[in-house]
Amino acid sequence: MKGVILDSQTLKLEELDFSALEQQLSHWTYYEQTGPDAVKNRLQGVTVAVTNKVVIDAETLAAAPDLKLICISATGINNVDLEAARRQGVVVCNVSGYGTETVAQHTLALMLGLATRWHQYDREARQAWPRSPMFCRMDFPVFDLHGKTLGLIGHGDLGRRVQALAEAFGMKVLVARSLRPGARDEPGRVPLEELLARCDLISLHCPLTPQTDKLVNAEFLAAMKPGAGLINTARGGLVDEPALARALRGGTLAGAALDVLSQEPPAADHPLLADDLPNLILTPHSAWVSRESRQRLLDGVVSNLRAWKNGRPENVVNGLTSA
Repeated sequence: MKGVILDSQTLKLEELDFSALEQQLSHWTYYEQTGPDAVKNRLQGVTVAVTNKVVIDAETLAAAPDLKLICISATGINNVDLEAARRQGVVVCNVSGYGTETVAQHTLALMLGLATRWHQYDREARQAWPRSPMFCRMDFPVFDLHGKTLGLIGHGDLGRRVQALAEAFGMKVLVARSLRPGARDEPGRVPLEELLARCDLISLHCPLTPQTDKLVNAEFLAAMKPGAGLINTARGGLVDEPALARALRGGTLAGAALDVLSQEPPAADHPLLADDLPNLILTPHSAWVSRESRQRLLDGVVSNLRAWKNGRPENVVNGLTSA
């Protein structure tokens, strides 16, 4: 059996131990990136394909008759046509949970950035501090996380880990009721409207669904507590980005810290790349990229491949229960 990794650059394999992956199949081919025009050709004669973001649609699947397993090296599954794969008998598996510690750590770093304004004081230290008439600079407002209220939208493994870290800083935590249609109310959760009105910081950890698409819109932002901040390490599509830019310019928000955008990489004229946005922290979808996280992800791919070879696929996302 032959295997292919279509976008190995997303794993940065030279930093990882992939010997266990090599042992699963007799032949592997690695491509750093695969453009849309090359996918069909690179899947010819391939039994197992590993993809992070490379799109495998119905037309591509139809041109790959030997394909039996797609291992998505991520949690998100929207780059593969799951129904077409099911009809063709191709098992599709994903990996979850590999980035919990890493993304939670990054979320707290973004939160601390909004609280300490280190990203702005860094420039002050290099530019204005040498000319300062006193020993310190106090140009940007700083606040303590201790005693503040954090609102969480999404309370899976990642949301719960962020809660534990926030509570270690002395924060109070409120969790929004689930936004899933028909979801049962869980004890201790509060309506979204109450969460927006009470929280000093709001952190997004929910999936992108029809119910959450552009959840953070102008109405959402206007309902937030005055002077509150927003953190998003989940999905860029959760935020109406032009509305967020307007809220930042208008002073509705104290600040925002984002690791994800709706288009990645963003266009040069993306509204949140403008130079005049006050107290906006942007990181380039790097919350998950620690070596430890990437090794856990690769290990998850190996586990899925091994389970499929044994005839008992795990973490299947398209309904096929046998190889």
